[in-house]
Amino acid sequence: MLTIALPKGRIAEQTLEKFEKVFEEKFVFEDRKLILKKAGFTFLNVRNQDVPTYVMYGAADLGVVGLDVLEEKGYDLVKLLDLQIGQCRVAIGLKAGESIDWTRSEITVATKHEKIAKRFFEQKAMAVNIVKLYGSIELAPLVGLSDCIVDIVETGETMKQNGLEVGQTIMQSSVYLVSNKNAYYGKKEQILTLREKLATT
Repeated sequence: MLTIALPKGRIAEQTLEKFEKVFEEKFVFEDRKLILKKAGFTFLNVRNQDVPTYVMYGAADLGVVGLDVLEEKGYDLVKLLDLQIGQCRVAIGLKAGESIDWTRSEITVATKHEKIAKRFFEQKAMAVNIVKLYGSIELAPLVGLSDCIVDIVETGETMKQNGLEVGQTIMQSSVYLVSNKNAYYGKKEQILTLREKLATT
């Protein structure tokens, strides 16, 4: 039995569709249930940001999570497979027509991707003051809370509609199947068999 942590919403649905193709069975969470047991798997329905934590601490053997979340958490997990879903990028957002003045000694950035943003600006030899926000991040530069934002971008439409434009891309992201290290060594055969099956969907 393998336990797999899935992020709630569209990514979970797309992942379960892959399982349906592989195992030719229906995989659906009923109503508001957080656990689904099917075909020798236990699926946990958890918040996107929490997936790596469930896997890291062994509550789940495997997890399905965006590369951006993995980078942000910084946990030592085994990356098994790029599932080729949830493609997006982490990018800078600025007020339309503005650009970053790289000669400044410090910049204020609003983001929920603290580590990714900090690393990026520090590599550019710029001190960064991070303002952590959990939603409506696009507001921050418009009301003077920050100079720019660092956020997930799929099409750039949300930024555009809010008077921002997409600046430099910091990293590309897509959704990965990841494993807890102990689980990987202890259940290697099962895990690698699953990886092979999912790789063909």
